[in-house]
Amino acid sequence: MPKLSASEPLVHAGAKIANSTFGAYCEVGEDCRVLNSTFEDYAYCERLTDIANTTVGKFANIAAMTRIGPTDHPMDHASLHHFLYRSSYYWDDVTDDTAFFAARAARRTVIGPDTWIGHGAIIKPDVTIGAGAIIASGAVVTRDVPPFMIYAGLPAAPLRPRFAKGIADRLMALAWWDWPHDRLRSALMDFRSLKAEAFLEKYRG
Repeated sequence: MPKLSASEPLVHAGAKIANSTFGAYCEVGEDCRVLNSTFEDYAYCERLTDIANTTVGKFANIAAMTRIGPTDHPMDHASLHHFLYRSSYYWDDVTDDTAFFAARAARRTVIGPDTWIGHGAIIKPDVTIGAGAIIASGAVVTRDVPPFMIYAGLPAAPLRPRFAKGIADRLMALAWWDWPHDRLRSALMDFRSLKAEAFLEKYRG
């Protein structure tokens, strides 16, 4: 497999990307669609992921077949159909509704650092997933998720914290996801071998 790069994202076959930017060591899986989004350093998504109008935080882990920031139809109008806003598809004498598309793009979803979005999960627009949170497979997230919480279900609800509050607070304060690449490398064996509390003790979090 090709190595990840500090300068260019690794984009697999069939992926479609528009109006999006990528930090260092990012990866986009096969047949993904990424629209109007930002991937911060080390973030990746697996195959068949659909991401729109989203900021994907550092070290975010996004599993296959997830949908993040799916756009909504105009539910308060007489019709839901996209002839209302993709009007040029149907008539030669009318343009698309640019204000509608601008309002869609402004509804940002935020995926925090070092999060894990499970297989097939859906995260709605205007939702923030806190640092270190886990979204279970198949969950549908309609509201903000606090840092280091595990959410599951439809609609998603809190299952349990990943860590005791003191550990979660210390991880937030340590913010290792902001460390430079060489410091991550020097701490790699500790990331591998130490549980969170022992890691915090060593790195004074």
